[in-house]
Amino acid sequence: MTFKNKVIWITGASSGIGKSLALELSKQNCKLILSSRREKALTEVKTQCANQKNIRILPFDLADYLNMKPIAKNAISLFGNIDMLINNGGISQRSLIIDTDISVDKKLMDVDYLGTVALSKAILPHFVNKQSGHFVTVTSLMGKFGSPYRSGYCGAKHALYGFFDVLRMEHEKDSIKVTMICPGFVDTNVARNALTGNGNPQKSQDNATAKGLNVSVFTKQMLKAIKKEKFEVYIGKGETKGILLKRFFPRILHRVVIKSQVK
Repeated sequence: MTFKNKVIWITGASSGIGKSLALELSKQNCKLILSSRREKALTEVKTQCANQKNIRILPFDLADYLNMKPIAKNAISLFGNIDMLINNGGISQRSLIIDTDISVDKKLMDVDYLGTVALSKAILPHFVNKQSGHFVTVTSLMGKFGSPYRSGYCGAKHALYGFFDVLRMEHEKDSIKVTMICPGFVDTNVARNALTGNGNPQKSQDNATAKGLNVSVFTKQMLKAIKKEKFEVYIGKGETKGILLKRFFPRILHRVVIKSQVK
């Protein structure tokens, strides 16, 4: 496939991976819809993009998952069509289970799971009607195996795999594609924005995140995977080996993760 002339909707586009995707895709002769909660930040991203005439801004909050149908309708109206939805928006977590209020777990599920699912379901009839469409969902290695301080985040990301695996099966007949992007550590502000046990942001960078893959390098690998219409892809450094360990040697992975003391 090619991105040329495609209409691509990116959530979480105001920073990090989403911003990097916007900058890179804006060079590839496609039309972009950029979304996040922060309209001012989205506007700033747009000014840094190429071909700004082909970019629209659509701010909304993924936590507002009961209101996704009108949001999707609005998005479709911007260019009259959508070819690809990149589900990139979300929040992370850094707190022990025993210290985490249940309201934090709910917020993680509301944003990372229900918001993403509701938005995808809202755009699904459009894809079915035109018998084409591509869902690209950014999850995490934490969607495949767990790590301390990320219990609620892991739960929400694990849930996305169950939903999108079924969506792919049910709508293969409609020529609808699903690609799951599974990042390891990527050097963005995800840790600074991560929720602590009381729901406040951490506001500090993790060592592992700071040493993670450069976001531009990550983006290029992600776009290659999307072009190849891969089912799943794991992008990162040595931490991606955890996928194989989880499958074949789960006890070894358990010990490795505990020993790593990653926070």
